[in-house]
This record gives sequence, structure tokens and C-alpha cells, in this order.
Amino acid sequence: LPGGGVSRRLCSRRVSLEGINKPVVDRIIRVDHAGEYGASRIYAGQMAVLGRSSVGPIIQQMWDQEKAHLKKFNELVVAYRVRPTVLLPFWNVAGFVLGAGSALLGKKGAMACTVAVEESISNHYNNQIRTLMEEDPEKYKELLQTIKQFRDDELEHHDIGLEHDAEAAPVYSVLKTAIQLGCKAAIFLSERI
Repeated sequence: LPGGGVSRRLCSRRVSLEGINKPVVDRIIRVDHAGEYGASRIYAGQMAVLGRSSVGPIIQQMWDQEKAHLKKFNELVVAYRVRPTVLLPFWNVAGFVLGAGSALLGKKGAMACTVAVEESISNHYNNQIRTLMEEDPEKYKELLQTIKQFRDDELEHHDIGLEHDAEAAPVYSVLKTAIQLGCKAAIFLSERI
């Protein structure tokens, strides 16, 4: 649906909410749904600028994985009856602008953005994995498997960015720090709003 909305037809399977820590699960699914939506929009922005360049197929491959991640979180939003963040329209625009803006710096700029975002997200996923393991690894087995797989995909994207000269981008350390501060703010807000 437009704006990352969720259709109830995406997933007919509902999860039993009995015995789960609903506030923790809601926060995790809400923020991960928002993050995967934002990541998809970042890659859309990069493709708009660099889609026909030599790095276009690499960006497309990462974007396709992000779209699959978003599809899964769309399903989890319905299955666990989680209200998505109200900030999706903002992440729609902000993600695209970040992706296109970093791509305007060239391939290295786009890859620097990828490294910064994917490092932030993989660290965030690791924190969630720790939280769910402390809660009850058996109770949250399916959610843990999803988060672990997506974390591994994000780490792969991070490494692809490094392999494609992210660190040679203009003002790399400033760009990375600024993007990661933005990611922290986005995570904080999307968990709560």
C-alpha cells in the first residue's frame, strides 16, 4: 500500500499473543518495519540517481533484499497486531532524500551511506536479539530467526559498501557519523510514535 501501509490480506496467520511481552514485541516490530521501509526508500533514492551506472545492479540487489525484509515485517505487523509508526510518511521522504543525496556524491557516497545505515541497523538488530534471548528464546523463536537472518543480510550490505570504496567517499567520517546519528534518532522515534 502507498506509504508503507499494511494490508490485512498480506498475512492470514495470526500469532497467539498469550504469554508474550506485548510492549517489547510491539516496539521491536514497529521499529523494524519502519527501518526496513526507510532502507527500501534509501535504495530507491540511490537507484533514481545511480540505477544506470556500473553500481546500479549492486544497489538493485540490496534493494531487492530490503523489499523482502519489508514484506516480512508487513506480515508481522498484522500477525502480531502491531500499530505501525505514524512517521512512515516522513521516513518515505527522508529515506529517498538520503539515498538520492548520498548517490549525488557518486558511487562512493552511496556506499558510504550504505555502510553507515547497515552498521547502525545490524547493531540495533543485535540489541533486539539480546532482548528476546533474555525474555525467552523458545517463545520468540520465529521472530529471532527473522531478525538474525535480516541482521546477516544487513552485515552483507555493509561489507558490500566497504568493498565498493565507501571509505574513499568525500568527508566519509563526517557523513557516516551524521547518518548514524540520524539512524539513532529514527530508531528512538519509531519505537515510540
